Amino acid sequence: MRVAYPGREGAHSAAASQRLFPEAELVPLPSFADVVARAVELDAGVLPIESSLAGPVAETHDLLVGSALSINAETIIAIRHFLVGPAEIELDRIRIVRSHPVALDQCRRLLASLPEATAIAAATTADAAAQVAALGDPAEVAIASELAAALHGLHVLAADVGDHPEAYTRFVAVSPRTRLDEGDEWRIAFSFVTDHRPGALHRALEPFGRHALDLVQLTSRPIPQTPWRYRFDAVLAGHPLDPIVRETLAETRSLVRRLVVFGSYPPAQA
Repeated sequence: MRVAYPGREGAHSAAASQRLFPEAELVPLPSFADVVARAVELDAGVLPIESSLAGPVAETHDLLVGSALSINAETIIAIRHFLVGPAEIELDRIRIVRSHPVALDQCRRLLASLPEATAIAAATTADAAAQVAALGDPAEVAIASELAAALHGLHVLAADVGDHPEAYTRFVAVSPRTRLDEGDEWRIAFSFVTDHRPGALHRALEPFGRHALDLVQLTSRPIPQTPWRYRFDAVLAGHPLDPIVRETLAETRSLVRRLVVFGSYPPAQA
């Protein structure tokens, strides 16, 4: 089995892939978009989809909604952020901090304490570590995992630099196949677009409350082709073959302009 993930060895996505597919051959790719493209021809792909601190990973949501892939499984990884660099250096001499945008967002206090430093986004935290190692400039550092630091021969300048001591990222496994096996607990990921008129979102959500179904996540995303219009991505607690769930989704579909299911899977536990 071959599974694609974004980044390189030492990335949090690599750790999530190993947990989801312990026997698989892991295929590192440069970007999230590459994972979505290659997951169709490989067996699966793994992407981060939600941070317990920063919320939904917008890029993953947007890529999955526009693809033929389905979420089949999820896992939750505890995230520890380390400030790493090619050599020991006083923190006030740091000029560049590289990392993935989500990691940068989770380390605001650290960045605020480095007023002379510029934050530069990288494709993944592991890529940031690799870039810093290749440059070899002590004033350019990365926020990455301890494993990424070890793999690239970097020094740990500060440990646990995240704003909160406990942070988690939810990763999903995606493939062209939809999972419908039975389970006591289940999740359905779907996306819908309402009419642009007063009360449209309330009408779309009303069936879930009436049937006592739990929407465990609801987030809005802009629709690029139509400025100031939005779609809503949601996760429902329930199995797609449950009669009440099927009835509710069918009713909701009749109340919105578009509804697409893009995942069916058992929930992970932190």
